[in-house]
Amino acid sequence: MHATKKNRRIYTLLLAICMVGFWLFENFYRPASPTDSKEPLTTEALLPHSNTGVVVNHNYYVLSYSEPHEQAEWVAYVLEREHLTYDDRKRPYFIADPKVGSKSADWRNYKGSGYDRGHLCPAGDRRFSEAAFNETFYTSNISPQDREFNAGVWNRLEKQVRYWAKKEGPLFVVTGGVLEEGLPSIGEENVAVPKFYYKIVAKGKGADLKVLAFLFPHRESNAKLSRFVVPVDEVEALTGIDFFPDLPDTQETKLEAKKDLSTWKF
Repeated sequence: MHATKKNRRIYTLLLAICMVGFWLFENFYRPASPTDSKEPLTTEALLPHSNTGVVVNHNYYVLSYSEPHEQAEWVAYVLEREHLTYDDRKRPYFIADPKVGSKSADWRNYKGSGYDRGHLCPAGDRRFSEAAFNETFYTSNISPQDREFNAGVWNRLEKQVRYWAKKEGPLFVVTGGVLEEGLPSIGEENVAVPKFYYKIVAKGKGADLKVLAFLFPHRESNAKLSRFVVPVDEVEALTGIDFFPDLPDTQETKLEAKKDLSTWKF
């Protein structure tokens, strides 16, 4: 009998230790970033302005995090032909971004919400390296997306961007949801659900730089991707983001004011 009581005490103590350990892990653990070779962002001059002042540089993409919306206002990265591999990668767990000081949203906010954990920098664009692939599973790189939208027109655009990268070489991509006040939200942390998503793609360099911007209502559509092309100015008006602030003013004004599909093959 005495031994039984002693065993119960030990069991209770171990259970308490496990619970405290789990709580510490959930609230204070910050996983290390992937450690393989860094892929430099060679087009830093194209990075947008950050409205939040929280710019996070990862090895394989850069983002500007919006704490009030619990997601990135933009994610930017370079996609090269050599990045387009079909390596089979095991999907890791979504984890909080270790470089966001305020801690990015917990993945559990999405559980039971009816929304996908939609990647902004697609995991499919980062299959060339296990570290690069895993890095896309930080919760700072996801946004609540309708399942049909995520698997439908948004996925079609991601495939189109890969096609352009394969045919035309390095692309600069910047993407995100249109974040504003009064959006619906999910989870205990009130992760905002955007009503629109955008993606801006640039190719070439210097005076030969070409830019194409897309703006999508957050719903599935069977329309051609070209139907969603808009001037960069329109995306800037909705988001309040200055997308190419480091370009010469004359070039920036010209690129952002029009939509020119002539050099982009759909």
